[in-house]
Amino acid sequence: MICAILDDGYGSYETERAILSPLGVAVELRPCRGDAARVAEALRDATAAIVRESPVTAAAIAQAPLLRVIARAGVGVDNIALDAARARGIAVCNTPDYGTEEVSDHAMALLLALWRRLPAARARLDGGQWGVPRTPPQFRIRGRTLGLIGLGRIGAAFLRKARPFGWARILVHDPGLAAPPEGCELADAMAVAREADAISLHAPLLPATRHIVNAAFLAAMRPHAILVNTARGALVDEAALAAALREGRIGGAALDVFEREPPPMDHPLRALDTAILTDHAAWYSEDSIRDLQSMSAQEVARVLRGEAPLHRVNP
Repeated sequence: MICAILDDGYGSYETERAILSPLGVAVELRPCRGDAARVAEALRDATAAIVRESPVTAAAIAQAPLLRVIARAGVGVDNIALDAARARGIAVCNTPDYGTEEVSDHAMALLLALWRRLPAARARLDGGQWGVPRTPPQFRIRGRTLGLIGLGRIGAAFLRKARPFGWARILVHDPGLAAPPEGCELADAMAVAREADAISLHAPLLPATRHIVNAAFLAAMRPHAILVNTARGALVDEAALAAALREGRIGGAALDVFEREPPPMDHPLRALDTAILTDHAAWYSEDSIRDLQSMSAQEVARVLRGEAPLHRVNP
């Protein structure tokens, strides 16, 4: 049996080998780097696959007669043809627990950097200026309103870290919640847009959430409000966001994820000093890499032993 690892970038794959070798599984690194044709070739003789970003298409699955399990080393599975895998009885699993603390830390760091306008302060200093301008005005966090869109594992961790800052209200939009967390209010997405001073996105990418932050959402936001996205790039209509920032209709935005990664050099958000952009780095720590490799290999091992995986996403 072969477990094909479709995306490279780790220093070692001994973690996966230690978990899978006792089952008679050879772990082979077959980097595809986003190329669907290379994925199809890599899967032809594979019993299992571990993938990060490369697309596992229905065509690739159709050409992989031995394939029994696909483990996504990460949370989102929009790069995997779930229906095609289900039709073949192939389990698709993810690893939702590996980077909860890192991503929620990163989201909080971006929110604070936007709120306190840290990039602008550094730019003033580098330009030989000294002293804080009064325009645009700046406010304290305590007493303001926080909006969260999505409250899964990472959203809940972010909420835990955000509470001590003293928000007067915390609005949560998540259709999966029957009742709000303690001290929070359930709200629809447009209410979050209208009423929140800071908004952090933690929703999965689904048909209902694609471009949930669109031109209408941005038009409803307060002029000083800020937006943070560490979830999925396509939650945000990036052209509409760039226009809102360029025209000064919202206070700022920070994105760690993009619809196309990396964003092209002529992406309109790159030219805006009210946008903080990071390179899909929120997930990373040495601890999270260790967990990610171990958890994805353990899901493969469970399926190959005939056990139920912990986090199957295509039952």
